[in-house]
Amino acid sequence: MKRKIRVYTDYKSPYAYVANAPLFELERTHDVELEWLPYTLRIAEYLGSVDDRSPHYWRKVKYAYMDARRYANAQGLILKGPRRIYNGYLSSVGMLFAQRHGFFRPYHDTVFEMFWTHQLDIDVLDEMKAVIAKLGGSADEYTAFTVSAREEHGAIVDEAERLGVFGVPAMLLDGELFWGGDRIDMLRERLEGMGAPLTRR
Repeated sequence: MKRKIRVYTDYKSPYAYVANAPLFELERTHDVELEWLPYTLRIAEYLGSVDDRSPHYWRKVKYAYMDARRYANAQGLILKGPRRIYNGYLSSVGMLFAQRHGFFRPYHDTVFEMFWTHQLDIDVLDEMKAVIAKLGGSADEYTAFTVSAREEHGAIVDEAERLGVFGVPAMLLDGELFWGGDRIDMLRERLEGMGAPLTRR
């Protein structure tokens, strides 16, 4: 039986973006199943209001994006700095919608790539509807889902926080939390220590 790893992600996180490839590789090389869920970051709550941020904070932000670009460049990805602070709810419930209609991976890859190359505003409903339709989903059903899924989305985020999640990417293996793409190697070691079989092919 495959071990399940729960992965929390957010399309507006550069570190979540660059963690995708190693996470999918882990699923390919080990007998595990990834369960992807949205953890929609509330930026103001997470990092404070823009007006209150110090020069020290902005140096950290500048470095963080430089670091994320290093990971992106190593994977052949383009990662442009965000144009503003985004909410991200529409993209998060889009993930749930895509999972239920059988096109999660194309949706996941497309939204990340288009957002980080400035081809998609994840807070504009018409733009998100166009992505859904392009991938074969129903734009009308998605629109209705963005309303009906609000409580479900909130419950997913609340549960994540009860489990200790505070940022993305976050991975949970048997209740143990691993935060950040640089912890994927540690997660792999934990799996192998638990005797998870390899499925390398």
